[in-house]
Amino acid sequence: MLRIAVVGSGPSGVYTAQALVRQPLLPGILVDVLDRLPAPYGLVRYGVAPDHEKIKSLQNTLRSVLEHERVRFLGNVEVGAHGLTPERLLGLYHAVVYCVGAARDRRLGIPGEELAGSRSATDFVAWYSAHPDAAPADFGLGARSVVVIGVGNVAVDVARVLARGAEDLRPTDVPHRALGALAGSGVRDVHMVGRRGPSQAKFTTKELRELGALPAAEVRVEPADLALDPAYAPARPPARSTADGAVQGPAAGAPLPLAAVNRRNVEVVRGWADRPGQGRPRRIHLRFFLRPVELLGTDGRVTAVRFERTAPDERGGVRGTGTYEEIEAGLVLRAVGYRGVPIAGLPFDETAGTVPQLAGRVLRYGVASPGEYVAGWIKRGPTGVIGTNRACAKETVVSLLADAPLLSARRITADPLDALRAAGHRPVEWPGWLAIEDAEAALGASLGRRSVKIPDWEGLLTAARGERGPSGT
Repeated sequence: MLRIAVVGSGPSGVYTAQALVRQPLLPGILVDVLDRLPAPYGLVRYGVAPDHEKIKSLQNTLRSVLEHERVRFLGNVEVGAHGLTPERLLGLYHAVVYCVGAARDRRLGIPGEELAGSRSATDFVAWYSAHPDAAPADFGLGARSVVVIGVGNVAVDVARVLARGAEDLRPTDVPHRALGALAGSGVRDVHMVGRRGPSQAKFTTKELRELGALPAAEVRVEPADLALDPAYAPARPPARSTADGAVQGPAAGAPLPLAAVNRRNVEVVRGWADRPGQGRPRRIHLRFFLRPVELLGTDGRVTAVRFERTAPDERGGVRGTGTYEEIEAGLVLRAVGYRGVPIAGLPFDETAGTVPQLAGRVLRYGVASPGEYVAGWIKRGPTGVIGTNRACAKETVVSLLADAPLLSARRITADPLDALRAAGHRPVEWPGWLAIEDAEAALGASLGRRSVKIPDWEGLLTAARGERGPSGT
């Protein structure tokens, strides 16, 4: 019988636990899913936008795994705290699988990025998702114009939440203070800006189309931006005349070959470019082929973003044109990607932002480290969708099972939970999480809403103990 620790209870961690207890080769494997937070589900709880209820319903699938008789959830357990190093974890378990995601946002690296009003989209998402690490913050929602830098799904989520009316979010679990701030928002123009064109953007078509379904906002696209996209303005060799005077050459306007999703994205954006203004109170401006070069400010606060116009190059990228424009912004949110955070005691590739690995096995100095594995974004980088983590987890579990004869030779005698408590940890077990759920349902009822998330550590831990505490709104 093997005892396995999975560090992280988001999709990659839960899919890893699922693969371990479902495999038929080694029946009886016991899995402890450890998480730094007292609540499970990772980015499904703290990263999916509150109005994406279908995606958030994935919690029901994850829940069924965490309620498995051979899976144990242990929240409020942080690797690196109270001496719980990777080395110590390997003394408590036969193997450890790290599924800790990519929690750090990437920076722009341009002048003015430190101005007040310049924030990461990660911070904004944590705020409206009630992450307990999110400090109470003024995001400058009194600003009329906001710039979101990036054209991935996170940028789309942020733009959509900013452009939604508060009444649309009231039925969700968005924390009450965030709901109040959004209700008083003065934002009227949201500019989502990418340095390349819509055919190279990272958002999915489904996410993109949702922008056009907002009742109080309209989407605007600059036809000049779209005209630059290689999908509709391809580079063509010059036409040439034959001996009989006929002109030969590619048909004008013929699009370059594109993957289906990219073509659908361009078609959606093109439809918006052809649509007249609708006079709605809020506007989402999709801008392309603009590269941020500086954040401008007055009295220490951002007032605008300076962009350089780019154009497609011959290698699938873009080049600067030396032409600039400025977009007014009282708030700038960067959504240009994530990277992993090092765990003290584990090797880390600073360039890739991942743990070095081979088929999920952690590599130390190029050699597989017995009993140490990774899955999810910390393994492969922040790529793919939620479902991508399932195949990623299975690959890691196959490697772990192949190593089982070596792992089983390690003698594990005590229940790791006893050792964690003796070391000063106070794990929140599954009944504690259920108590948090009950407290959030009661909080929502007291506010005339559905279940509302508790946004702070004290409130979560108090609820986990089944005690009455601050309202945590």
